Amino acid sequence: MAAAAEFDRTDLRLLALLQRQGRATNAELAAQVNLSPSACLRRIQRLEATGVVSGYAARLDPQVLGLGLQAFVRVQLEKHGSAGIDRFVERVQGWDEVVACHALTGDMDYLLHVYVRDLEHFSHFLLDRLLNDSGVADVNSSFVLRTVKGFAGLPLPA
Repeated sequence: MAAAAEFDRTDLRLLALLQRQGRATNAELAAQVNLSPSACLRRIQRLEATGVVSGYAARLDPQVLGLGLQAFVRVQLEKHGSAGIDRFVERVQGWDEVVACHALTGDMDYLLHVYVRDLEHFSHFLLDRLLNDSGVADVNSSFVLRTVKGFAGLPLPA
């Protein structure tokens, strides 16, 4: 993977555009960064080949999909040995409600980002999955009231 110092200004402009407009055509991108379409395509292919651009995806609206409740769940494991950690990580991979899971420093071990239909769905997720034989000692849940700023792409070097 390339280091940030290896990107020129045009690469950074292309990356910013791709984060905001992933469906833009090569011709549209080329015009916005003042390159020929062939030169733009070569740069994008290089960014993809080096792994800087790791894929493309659509952003879905959770409300339209019936996922009206969003929560952040902090998890503390019962045991911190490799077997307990592996067991928890394996379980998390199978839970569709969990859209992200991060290992943390501090008093809690993991932070789960969870989307569910409603409070009843969350209750089933918590009781039947998270607390049922997954090696969890403690959880602390916070429900999202309003999203002030959502993920809009990674910050790029100036």
